[in-house]
Amino acid sequence: MKFIKPIAAAGINPASDSLETLTSAEQGKLWATYMGNTMAICVLTHMSEHVEDPLIKEIVTQALSLSHQFVQTIQEIMTKENFPIPIGFTMEDDLVAGAPRLFADDFYLHYLKYLGKAALSMYSIAVPLVTRPDIRSFFTQCVTQALDLMNQVNEGMIAKGLLAKPPYTPYPKRVEFIRKQSYLNGFFGEIRPLQAMEITHLYDNIENTATSKAVLIAFSQVARSDQAKAYFVRGKEIAEKHHAQFNRFLERENLASPPIVDHFVSTSTIAPFSDKLMLFHKLDMFTMRIRAYANALSLSARHDIAAKYGRFLIQVGDYVEDGANILIEHEWLEQPPEAADRDALAGLK
Repeated sequence: MKFIKPIAAAGINPASDSLETLTSAEQGKLWATYMGNTMAICVLTHMSEHVEDPLIKEIVTQALSLSHQFVQTIQEIMTKENFPIPIGFTMEDDLVAGAPRLFADDFYLHYLKYLGKAALSMYSIAVPLVTRPDIRSFFTQCVTQALDLMNQVNEGMIAKGLLAKPPYTPYPKRVEFIRKQSYLNGFFGEIRPLQAMEITHLYDNIENTATSKAVLIAFSQVARSDQAKAYFVRGKEIAEKHHAQFNRFLERENLASPPIVDHFVSTSTIAPFSDKLMLFHKLDMFTMRIRAYANALSLSARHDIAAKYGRFLIQVGDYVEDGANILIEHEWLEQPPEAADRDALAGLK
């Protein structure tokens, strides 16, 4: 298996003396990447302590090494800029050493695929937005190395018989143009079969909700506070509902769906992570769900599918806001970089 090249060896020099001040895009993307990867270090460290399968262990180790590299590079950049380094998540405060395993080995590959999709979304969007050469180089390497890891995850899933393929559809017999407005129908009248992009994003969101539901089941078992436990149970119910309704679209067309992965959750009730980390984790991943649903909505022409995504976006948005309120209540939610408050500076507040 190919090992990931360290970022320092990829031509990135976070300590250059002739660089411009970080833009808002660079500050925001570095901050979010730091937060996500300090969280990932805690989660992947727990997984690495329990993984037994040699192939899966190698992939988990690669992922953990990658998160450490990203965090170290961002720390170097922020230190050079006299930019306050976020607290994020720490091994001392957010990881419980010696806690029993929370998932079976096979689930780690499903989880890394789930996490990798969110990471690639974050890093790839950063590349065209950042302008400073060292920051652009960093995020370019993030994309490249995350892609390498995703390929390793997919290869591992194939080797273990865990990779479910999206459904096959017949090749078109000829090039055709849409001639009827009924192509957009979804509720009434003539309703066409699902087209390839609709199937693609339904499948992707079913796969994501299946993995998310398993994580929520696990977190609800081990959460210390009743407030966090109730939040995870509610998230599981949302994931179940979305999974079932997305799945129904494919079933109507006799198309296969990804399997559920709930059985990979252990029966442990001992938390390996802090409530703060688990709440942030689900807040973060449901935020990524908003992006995935919005992207799917933009590529779904049938009215019934688009309407479903629209309703689900509202539900997910409400869930994310409630999670943010819990984190704020406990003073666990760090504030991202923001614009200057000119009214406050002028003494108007």
